[in-house]
Amino acid sequence: QVRLMESGGGSVQAGGSLRLSCAAFGFTYTYGVYCMGWFRQAPGKAREGVAVLRSGDDKTYYADSVKGRFTISRDNAKNTLYLQMNSLKPEDTAMYYCAADRSLTTWSKCGLSADFGHWGQGTQVTVSS
Repeated sequence: QVRLMESGGGSVQAGGSLRLSCAAFGFTYTYGVYCMGWFRQAPGKAREGVAVLRSGDDKTYYADSVKGRFTISRDNAKNTLYLQMNSLKPEDTAMYYCAADRSLTTWSKCGLSADFGHWGQGTQVTVSS
């Protein structure tokens, strides 16, 4: 029943900004345990974790390549996860996916390499120089 819907991708010049949104259906951010985040995959490259958020203590995890430029956040009232991307670089070009999991096991191991049971369809981000 959990469904994730990404939006906000597009084409932008290097140095620009985009905000990705992931609307979650089937659970609420207000209560319970969850691990939720953003991943990306460029053509010919492996999928990599970008930013992850854990419920309870709102602990965040960021890939070294995006630290200081990207910020993950949530809006509990809207059940929406965000990824604010600033100072975008051409190497940020990729398909970005939202992922979530509500199991206690995944929550306890929440991070960039955690196992996520639910995935969105992806939204394309293209950064030109």
